[in-house]
Amino acid sequence: MDIKRAVLVAVCAAFLGGCAASQSGGAYSRAQARQVQEVEMGVVESVRQVQIEGTKTPIGSGAGAVVGGVAGSNIGGGSGRTVGAILGAVGGGLAGAAAEEGITRRAGLEITVRMDSGRIIAVTQEADENFSVGERVRVLSGGGVTRVSH
Repeated sequence: MDIKRAVLVAVCAAFLGGCAASQSGGAYSRAQARQVQEVEMGVVESVRQVQIEGTKTPIGSGAGAVVGGVAGSNIGGGSGRTVGAILGAVGGGLAGAAAEEGITRRAGLEITVRMDSGRIIAVTQEADENFSVGERVRVLSGGGVTRVSH
């Protein structure tokens, strides 16, 4: 495999890593569609900005290892090429994993809500909607997922 192919593999892996599941309050998985959700009303007590960590799949490290191995195999000759390929693959795998996590990391909100029942909960989701302290919101729960919406 030449360097151009290795770079193409890495680019494709980066795009696939960017297709990670959304943690948005407005995004539903196929399994969540047509499922009953409990709806409770409440008032926003606080909103805090947080980071939602990115994905850590074998795609990023695998693509990085391929690119690093190919690049490393072009160093030296004989057994030096083998050592270069191994070190390049290890380094590329670590770099690819870090790149995938960074690319898929998202800004999030931790929204604390005082439910009408008096119970206080906190829900963390992507920061794709704005919430204000004192605002009346809906809290939807079902299938192991809870989200806050207007």
